[in-house]
Amino acid sequence: MSNWLKNEGFNTVGYEKSMWCKEENGHKILMGSHIDDFIICSTSRQMLDHFRKRLLEKFDGDYLGPINHYLGCEIERDRKSKTAIITQKQYSKHILQANGMWDCNPKYTPMVPNTRLSASDCPDVPDPVLHKRYRTIIGQLGYLVNMTRPDLAWAYSELCKFLHRPGDAHMAAAKHVLQYLRGTYDQCLKYSSQQGVRHNTLWGWVDSDWAADKETRRSHTGYVLMLNGGAISWKSRRQDSVSLSTSEAEYIAASQCAQEVVYLREILRECRFIQNEPTHVYEDNRACILMSENPVSREKSRHVEPLQRLVADQDMSRHVALRQMFLRELVGLKVIRMVPCSTQKMVADALTKSLPEPALRRHRDEMLGKAKAPYCAYLLHAMKPCMISGG
Repeated sequence: MSNWLKNEGFNTVGYEKSMWCKEENGHKILMGSHIDDFIICSTSRQMLDHFRKRLLEKFDGDYLGPINHYLGCEIERDRKSKTAIITQKQYSKHILQANGMWDCNPKYTPMVPNTRLSASDCPDVPDPVLHKRYRTIIGQLGYLVNMTRPDLAWAYSELCKFLHRPGDAHMAAAKHVLQYLRGTYDQCLKYSSQQGVRHNTLWGWVDSDWAADKETRRSHTGYVLMLNGGAISWKSRRQDSVSLSTSEAEYIAASQCAQEVVYLREILRECRFIQNEPTHVYEDNRACILMSENPVSREKSRHVEPLQRLVADQDMSRHVALRQMFLRELVGLKVIRMVPCSTQKMVADALTKSLPEPALRRHRDEMLGKAKAPYCAYLLHAMKPCMISGG
């Protein structure tokens, strides 16, 4: 397939080897593939029909018409209002029914607010039946998190820590997530070209929870990147090393977010949505922003680079040793702009800890593209330069 596409004039998109693009006579055609399932789109109906005909002449396959299902996701498009919705309503319903949770009482948050699971609740020898069911539930939730549900990402990350020896407390937490899913099984990602703010422009949020893990005292990274009103990439995971300050934890999280920004900007460039301006990444830690812009060693950050070199010398994490210069270089090249925002407006906070229901709902609506007054619009206005005069 790859050789045939190359002969047809296609090139891979960015660093992604499963996406292909071709431009001809001012029109372009894009194709995304997963194993033997393809999505094809084009700015020219004639170009798309011609390519599809040649593809089905070369390979055995079926044309299923305009897209409405793909890899377990339901897709709705409204060309008049220029909106698109992606949901996993049927898959969520299947998970709940398969685990006997369809008739349960819904919960308002994925996990109990302000709580964390602990390894002290792990039994020496896990119950085989509980162990198997726990792993099944986590595997099912993982597919939701990867595709359409960033609001479940933190709970999923927390539950994954105990896959090897889950106990009753961990199973209770997994059931709590399912109860939350029962009340939100029809949630969806919504994108709109009429959003009015940053059309076809990438922006994001990054946050960390310092020393969050009870056993290792490693911090937790959370970031979400947005396009046309909805989330397109997100992550919630424990960091690979211990941080000695909140600013250091935030800096590591920002560098992890920056890697994804570079990846997505390259994909958008190949798709002819070139990002001419720096990608705005909102951060609620001023020290982290200063560290990304100013190479001067400060009291709370001067140990970071020597420590990173030590870690690299021990071959524990070569990538960690490059974080400081990596983020600073991207800021200097105007690939990324770290923008300050208040903690109350930090959407990625929902990816680093279990929040109370009001805060979770606000951040969830923002990530899913349902916010009536998007935070990005408020922040874009708030960061406009002002004129100051004085004597």
